[in-house]
Amino acid sequence: MNFDLNLVPFSRRESFLAISLLPAGKERRQGLYLRTVRGGDDKFGEAFLIELLDRHGKPVLYTTAASPDKLRLTSPDEDGHADICLSDSRTIRFRTEGCGIRLTFFPAAYDYAYESNPDSWEVNSFTHGCRFMLTRLAGHMSMEVEWNEIKSSRVTADFYPDAATDTAEFAVEEFITVLKPRDIWESFDEAVESLRKDYAAWLNNTLTVSNRWQEARELAAYITWSCLVPAEGCLTRPAMYMSKNWMTNIWSWDNCFNAMALVRHNPKLAWDQFMIFFDRQDESGLIPDFVNDKYELWNCNKPPIHGWTLAWMMRRTDFIQEAQLREVYEPLSKWTQWWFTHRDHDGDGIPQYNHGNDSGWDNSTAFNNGIPVESPDLAAYLIIQMETLAEVADLLGLSEESAEWRRRADDTLERMVQHFWKGGRFTACRSGTHEVSEGDSLLLFVPILLGKRLPEHIRTALLEGLRDEGRFLTNNGWATESVSSRYYKPDGYWRGPIWAPSTMLLVEGVAAAGDMELAMEIAERFCRMVSVSGMAENFDALTGAGLRDRAFTWTSSVFLVLGHEYTL
Repeated sequence: MNFDLNLVPFSRRESFLAISLLPAGKERRQGLYLRTVRGGDDKFGEAFLIELLDRHGKPVLYTTAASPDKLRLTSPDEDGHADICLSDSRTIRFRTEGCGIRLTFFPAAYDYAYESNPDSWEVNSFTHGCRFMLTRLAGHMSMEVEWNEIKSSRVTADFYPDAATDTAEFAVEEFITVLKPRDIWESFDEAVESLRKDYAAWLNNTLTVSNRWQEARELAAYITWSCLVPAEGCLTRPAMYMSKNWMTNIWSWDNCFNAMALVRHNPKLAWDQFMIFFDRQDESGLIPDFVNDKYELWNCNKPPIHGWTLAWMMRRTDFIQEAQLREVYEPLSKWTQWWFTHRDHDGDGIPQYNHGNDSGWDNSTAFNNGIPVESPDLAAYLIIQMETLAEVADLLGLSEESAEWRRRADDTLERMVQHFWKGGRFTACRSGTHEVSEGDSLLLFVPILLGKRLPEHIRTALLEGLRDEGRFLTNNGWATESVSSRYYKPDGYWRGPIWAPSTMLLVEGVAAAGDMELAMEIAERFCRMVSVSGMAENFDALTGAGLRDRAFTWTSSVFLVLGHEYTL
């Protein structure tokens, strides 16, 4: 498998390091960059520009070939090449033959470099919150470091071959405080082989899909494997970031879809993805919107799909036993209660979203008329979450609590239907005024997740709407805003493009409502689109072209789940 470094970063499991081809920016040259995805607040986190040098030490153009275990840079005349490998989570190894490599670091305030020993230089990056050690292993190293009052104004490291062997080797190690010295370096080939085996084991444990989707399966496996970062700082467990392009955080509903793809063959890691936000839960019951190694964001949140996710996973693994249920029961209870306590400002028993971001559908037309908004998808999530809590309480012998959760779920279902079902369709409205929102958003079909718990006439109407080829249904799946809506935009984020999470939720809902034919058809269309356009953040509903971030883990995970469960 080779992948395009313009779209998909070269990285590895449980590393903050990545290499990407980046376009020119305001203060950035176009080129290949060694990056760090620490902190989540830097657009790309570029640390070093990587250039290939000819035998005279001049930069030359090159082609790239990237696979999970090795990245190769080849000069135009193929007279020389350089191989790059992430030998461990904090180390990038370089080996050149017939050419050299130049690393250029562009310092900001207080960044500096100094000679640590005759073979190593330390680059201390305040910008990225880490340090890099550049170490010569074979061949020669030449450093150009200029000092300007409080920082190095330029740092250039050239590595070039030894005349006798025509090869050079060096390493870049990332660390925070003190770098542990190495007694020995494994060979470059040993490092590549170890990495190859690690990815092969991950691929072997990745959900199987139809033979038609094998190339896409490998890409999905690579993206999910390479987007893991280690438990460090605010990350209490190994975390699967959404991407190592620029969506370099873990969000509190994205994690659920990644957990679902892992739960059959890697249940411990799946549980880590599911529980990581409950580790950071506020006393009020709120969980953060996103978290990375440096901080967590509380300004908004994401919808409570966690009860639905837990029930889904419990049906597919024996890993979730009493210990796991006791671990999750109280946090999930507090998260559920938070919505009724802190997001029902008009006291009508129907919780609200204070902003589109809280729904996950940031700019959906459900929020056209202003905020806060009461929306039936939120009520549906909470009904399922309370039913899941009732099931868990039963398994834990908490019969009275189980009965109370079931009563509350039934009451919320009744309120949801009375509140939102108007004129043969679900509506969203302003909290307090109950003014109905404009637009025709797919968000209002999410209650299909309740399946046969919905009254038959509602279930029938929702299924008819989802089958309407002139409304949401396209050759690639369901658009998030009706294609006939005046608000529809091909690249309108949640106002048109197809997304993996909306597809997953509604496929599961349609199946729960009894229309397996439609569920399988949508899964087929989605998987076909992804196999052509890659694991993009979202897709043009009519053309199927990938949009925005092109290496997204929840797209990869949803593709794997739908391909495994609905298209084999």
